[in-house]
Amino acid sequence: MLVTGATGFTGSALTRKLCERGARVRAIARASSNMDALAGLPVEWVRGDVFDPATVATAMAGVDTVFHVAAAYRESGLADEVYHRVHVDSTRLLAEAAARTAGFRRFVHVSTVGVHGHIETPPADETYRFSPGDAYQRTKAEAELWLREYAPRHALPFTVIRPAAIYGPGDRRLLKIFKMATAPVVPLIGHSRGLYHLIHVDDLTEILLLAAVHPAAAGEAFIAGDPAALTLAEIVRTIAAELGRTPRFVRLPAWPFFLLADLCEAVCRPLRVAPPIYRRRVAFFTKDRSFDTGKLRTRLGYRYRRTTEQGLRETTRWYVEHGWIKGGRAGAAS
Repeated sequence: MLVTGATGFTGSALTRKLCERGARVRAIARASSNMDALAGLPVEWVRGDVFDPATVATAMAGVDTVFHVAAAYRESGLADEVYHRVHVDSTRLLAEAAARTAGFRRFVHVSTVGVHGHIETPPADETYRFSPGDAYQRTKAEAELWLREYAPRHALPFTVIRPAAIYGPGDRRLLKIFKMATAPVVPLIGHSRGLYHLIHVDDLTEILLLAAVHPAAAGEAFIAGDPAALTLAEIVRTIAAELGRTPRFVRLPAWPFFLLADLCEAVCRPLRVAPPIYRRRVAFFTKDRSFDTGKLRTRLGYRYRRTTEQGLRETTRWYVEHGWIKGGRAGAAS
């Protein structure tokens, strides 16, 4: 089995599970990738870029299942062409190689719920229109749409998984929300409800493993998120409760923050400096992303390993124990 993005947060969790369950695992890793998290595991490493034809050709030899997890995560100043290479070009190279492989079983393609953009009439399901809002989402949508057109014409078995916001012990991308919960006053920007679906990395990797083998997953797309969406305030309250805190929320208008973000990006981009605030981060507080995730349960029979509250509390304790956030009364007790 080939895993792309194996050194990332989700990819490393998936790779560990595959190794623990006796799979023969090959993984693509850039020359600069840190593989310490997977040290000692029986992984066959192919060093190179996932969009490099020679690297892909080497990595795909003899593979019967692909987990295409690799992603270029949003960073200020990252050129659009980088997103295109990592998301679109890599998908094309891997899928074409898979289609030429005799006995190939399943191409599990990891997209994102971000392809749907802001959900105007929540909850949305897998058939909701695509409305990507930035280069990351646009190229993820382009890659998925290309695959869904290519695969049937070339008898390539595939499944698309669109994860919601991924979290869990060790994650740094949503760490900012956990840090917000340690403050006595928490700002909420804009006037939308701020609905978000979360998915614990343990559940997401189980969903990926199921999608690789379940007959009913073939040719289908699945939104991978917990059963219910939460508001940002509800997420923060749950984290704060584990810390023994009671935050106070202050609602602020969004437009001054968008203006400040645009200014920061305009000044910082030429200097190749990460801006302290940028438009995408502000937009995080102003969008609603609520989904009907029932297809996973009805079509594949998936049962979640934890509730959102359990996952948030567990992750909060991990952050406290590892010194990533400061604990309150509950954190100190753990």
